[in-house]
Amino acid sequence: MTQQSKLAAVGFSRIGGMAAIGFAAMITLSNVIMVPAGLPLTGAEASKVTEFFATQGTAVGIGSALAPAAWILATVFGAGALIALRRSERDRNEAWSLLGLAGLALQNVTFAGVIATRLALTSTAPHDPSATAALWALHDAVFTLNGTFLALALLGLSVGGLRTGLIRPWHGTLGLLAAALQFSSATLAHWVIDDDGAMGLLGLVGWLMWVVWTVVYGITLIRQKPTTPLRRSTHDHTCAVPA
Repeated sequence: MTQQSKLAAVGFSRIGGMAAIGFAAMITLSNVIMVPAGLPLTGAEASKVTEFFATQGTAVGIGSALAPAAWILATVFGAGALIALRRSERDRNEAWSLLGLAGLALQNVTFAGVIATRLALTSTAPHDPSATAALWALHDAVFTLNGTFLALALLGLSVGGLRTGLIRPWHGTLGLLAAALQFSSATLAHWVIDDDGAMGLLGLVGWLMWVVWTVVYGITLIRQKPTTPLRRSTHDHTCAVPA
């Protein structure tokens, strides 16, 4: 790879890093708006759901308005990480970064269903309790199962980052632990939805770790330098790991 190509790759990776931080900011801001307004927890009673969506349409609208930008930023983040990891992975015939990007893309699609359901609830809540209950049940199921794709993104980019030496061991461990929590929540979706207690903490703790992991990954991509090559194959004796 020429020096010009290295600079171009690192330049896009830095864009991906900024996108990662922007994505984390967007999803955090959305929750800062909606949770204090009273967004019901997974498995909440129908009366609480109806009251919230019938009276807090503005909060839902503002929170939902942030989602399209967040999905674009998440995709750019995944592409930036792919650029940073792909050349080293190709030498080892691995594709962890592709799995990570696929996970981000799939979670975008799945969460679009969550947002669409919330917007629909603002229309049904004031007039149709039965439709509201059905939509909320669908919302809870899709929301919880989305942990599958968050886990895929965390797994792919954490293992890829560790294998290439892009991220530090503690960062990779954080991502893998968050992936385990998200996947456990998705696997136990039936019980998570029915239980408003400790089971719901699986996804919540995993989500908080996901946000921290994303910000740290973004900072890592921004700080990457073209003069510090990533770890390549075991046959390449010129490899180095970023400080």
